[in-house]
Amino acid sequence: MVLRHRLPDRLLHWSTAVCIFILLGTGLLPIVGLRFEWVTIHWIAGLVMFLLIGLHIFRVVLRNRMLGIWFGMKDLRIVRSYLSKASASMLKPGKYSPAQKLMHLGVTLLTMTTILTGFLMMVRIDTPFWERNIYLFSDEVWGVIYVLHGLASLCLVTTIMLHIYFSLRPEKWMYLRSMLKGWVTPDELEKLHNKEEWAGD
Repeated sequence: MVLRHRLPDRLLHWSTAVCIFILLGTGLLPIVGLRFEWVTIHWIAGLVMFLLIGLHIFRVVLRNRMLGIWFGMKDLRIVRSYLSKASASMLKPGKYSPAQKLMHLGVTLLTMTTILTGFLMMVRIDTPFWERNIYLFSDEVWGVIYVLHGLASLCLVTTIMLHIYFSLRPEKWMYLRSMLKGWVTPDELEKLHNKEEWAGD
């Protein structure tokens, strides 16, 4: 078997996923009429997710793997080879396909938007760390912060739905299994990925 995701990476992925579902549930369910004390749960889950993402970034930088997941010119060449429909000239990606890299980029931008705006919004509630201050920004600035937070959250719902949909497609089960068990088979690696590029990721 070929290792794709180490155990700490898998634990971070699923822990972050739990946080995102808690955040989406506590943020969106009250809007549709389900009333409960959600604010404290919401900001604590957001803080935990922030710490998990910080740990993830630290581990990636420590292992010098920062560029392995970012979309670049090499990925454009791979996409161009897909579009040419000539199987002989198709390029194989390394560890992550262009689609996976774009998904990662989208989730990163949306998550960072919700975290940054969420931290600003926390100023308006009482926490163990400070008393609320609703006058930090003008009403117009607060409006922009709330719109960005809500819009990024709704876009995350769509992105997560796409992520789940593609992970459940039969031809993508190897990626779901690798996020559960950590490995892919040598045949799967040979068929879908470039071994040399994979080794460099």
